[in-house]
Amino acid sequence: MTKAAFATIAALVVSVSACSCLSAHAEGGQVKPVLSEKLPNVPGKSLTAVVVNYAPGTKSLSHHHAGSVFVYVLSGEVRSENSATGPARVYKAGESFFEPPGSEHLVSENASTTESASLLAVFVADDGAKLTTFSK
Repeated sequence: MTKAAFATIAALVVSVSACSCLSAHAEGGQVKPVLSEKLPNVPGKSLTAVVVNYAPGTKSLSHHHAGSVFVYVLSGEVRSENSATGPARVYKAGESFFEPPGSEHLVSENASTTESASLLAVFVADDGAKLTTFSK
């Protein structure tokens, strides 16, 4: 096995394991790991990206994330409310929002009951951190 092939497989394993804590993010939705890399210029931090696909009418439970999260809506419309950024708002494909560290994601749902929606979430958090913790 070449060094490049080994590095690719290792990155995929890290990506899947780093994102496994997100598997229940959306009821009826799907979370797909995209990338997880340690940030060489920020020791102790990693960048992790996932795509969240929301089926029509689905939502996630209230939760918070480790570190900072940048979100870009890929398709459809997503309703989101964060404790640090104000009241619920619908974000359309091409729009983005930011979740600061320590904030609570109060609402995260597909704004449509008939069309699917998807988003790209990019986390910057401590290496090995549990990225999503659901409220009880």
